[in-house]
Amino acid sequence: MSLTNNDRCHDHYPTRLPRAAEPIARIEPTVWGRESDGPLSQSELNSVIADGYMVRPNTLGESWLPPLGDELHRIAKDADSADPRIIREASGGIRSIFQPHLFSDLIAEVVALDAVLPVARQLLGGDVYLHQARINLMPGFTGSGFYWHSDFETWHAEDGMPSMRAVSCSITLTENFPYNGSLMVMPGSHHTFYPCVGATPLSHHEASLVKQEIGVPDRRTLTMAAERYGIEQVTGPAGTALWFDSNMMHGSGSNITPFPRSNIFLVFNSVDNGLCAPFAAAAPRPEYLAARDSVATHHCDS
Repeated sequence: MSLTNNDRCHDHYPTRLPRAAEPIARIEPTVWGRESDGPLSQSELNSVIADGYMVRPNTLGESWLPPLGDELHRIAKDADSADPRIIREASGGIRSIFQPHLFSDLIAEVVALDAVLPVARQLLGGDVYLHQARINLMPGFTGSGFYWHSDFETWHAEDGMPSMRAVSCSITLTENFPYNGSLMVMPGSHHTFYPCVGATPLSHHEASLVKQEIGVPDRRTLTMAAERYGIEQVTGPAGTALWFDSNMMHGSGSNITPFPRSNIFLVFNSVDNGLCAPFAAAAPRPEYLAARDSVATHHCDS
């Protein structure tokens, strides 16, 4: 199916509205590729279609983990306090580091691994590019959580992503326990778009990356979604990858344990789903949050 630019940039998912609106049924496929297009079996593809996510253990082998842990410490230690890509908690600790693949050749290699890039291409049915990349840090005792949200709602409203043809890959660098702020998902919620109430403030990203309050569903909506879909918690050892659909409702609690939680978070978007003007914001977010150059990501040369 080939869409004109006007068709492609039509707002099928209005959000940031003045008043509550009914949920909208998803119109796009969840999986765009076939079994023959990549490493995932048909049963794995079917699971993603039904649930909106899958877990792939051992995406990073043991040999990757100590060097990547050292890289995180180095990047955090060298972080420029004036760099807008470094997002800090209200307490001053680092919460997220955007574009880590530009800080680190090692992290850039992770993007192009055979256990990563071909999976993204298969799920999205062709060439992809890196819409966003970041490291999330949740230190022991002080790491704060991420409230329930759909990433697509933000990417649509503030970045101009027209369709649900993007997928996230969260690779754990520390063990995710049920008690150290591991991610929670609502399986199947990716089939429904929940419009949010409230206009997007100017430069909203400066506040929302620390604590998001606009672009999140209200409690009544979340209660209805949780009763319909249930909640599952994703745990596993370091090196595990969680792949989940752009419209999956997800969130995490704070970490009050001594055990830190960190992950590499990669967002792949189809090259056929390049960004339009924001659908519910006055201006697009910066490039380090939403790449507007949809050049396909390729394997690194050996």
